[in-house]
Amino acid sequence: MPAFTNDQWVIVALVFLLGAVIGMILMAGGKWKRRYREESARVRELEAENARLRKEAGEMDTLRQAAARDEARRRVDGPGPL
Repeated sequence: MPAFTNDQWVIVALVFLLGAVIGMILMAGGKWKRRYREESARVRELEAENARLRKEAGEMDTLRQAAARDEARRRVDGPGPL
């Protein structure tokens, strides 16, 4: 079997690259796109949930601080009328 020439090696490399590109195009079909869309939807849902939890935590902190101020005021003023 004769050895390859440089031109033949270039052609082999180009055919390999063409096959790799076609393979990547075929692999980028519906399955991967669907998974990406599902993942991005999941991320949006989690971000919305985190925002809701942050808002609730802020409200709870506000209520906790109000309760602490009320308790401190009761200690200073003493018990109410009986």
